[in-house]
Amino acid sequence: MSDKEYLTTAEAAERLGMTESGVRRLILTGRLPARKIGRDWIIQPADLRTVKKSNAGRPRKTQAPD
Repeated sequence: MSDKEYLTTAEAAERLGMTESGVRRLILTGRLPARKIGRDWIIQPADLRTVKKSNAGRPRKTQAPD
């Protein structure tokens, strides 16, 4: 495994335009595949596509039907 095959949470956050804590939240909820090495998470660049295709933010609030 070379270092170029994986991104840190900071690098992934920059590419996704979000915070590192947001990236960690995606990992912990299973929306972004990642591996934990020691205390750090590593992410394959190709896996960012799955997040980019879906809306990475919070779900929109919907109004209850009348």
